[in-house]
Amino acid sequence: MSMITLDTIAHTRLENQHLLHPQLLSPQDLVTWLLAVQAQDYLAAKWALGQRLLHATEKEIERAFNEGSILRTHIMRPTWHFVAPQDIRWLLALTSARVHAANAAMYRKLELSDPLLSRCHTVLSQALMAGRHLTRAQLGQCLNESGIVC
Repeated sequence: MSMITLDTIAHTRLENQHLLHPQLLSPQDLVTWLLAVQAQDYLAAKWALGQRLLHATEKEIERAFNEGSILRTHIMRPTWHFVAPQDIRWLLALTSARVHAANAAMYRKLELSDPLLSRCHTVLSQALMAGRHLTRAQLGQCLNESGIVC
């Protein structure tokens, strides 16, 4: 049996993260492969995707984001991550309890009660039905029109 060395571990990680020999062509395929990509700094996150893709351009990555084939959301903690649309529901189910527990003090400070959050969810879900895309300002307007001050 051969011993696993630190060099072997490092090389394997670089291969699995598509940093040594990129093979994937689309941002969606890469994000699906990696599951979640830390994306707090949007420009750096796009660069991180680009360096892991074969022949990627910023325009292609931006298009994938704008078309919704990759999503940027708070999935694992209160920082941004890129995830694939097909993974978002099960990831939210997996991580939401911990994220909400970590945010509990802020929810109290901002007076965000469970009933209020439920109302917000209903308003935002209705506003985004049928794949409708709205800006943050437009979503705020929807909340305000429903009597929820933001």
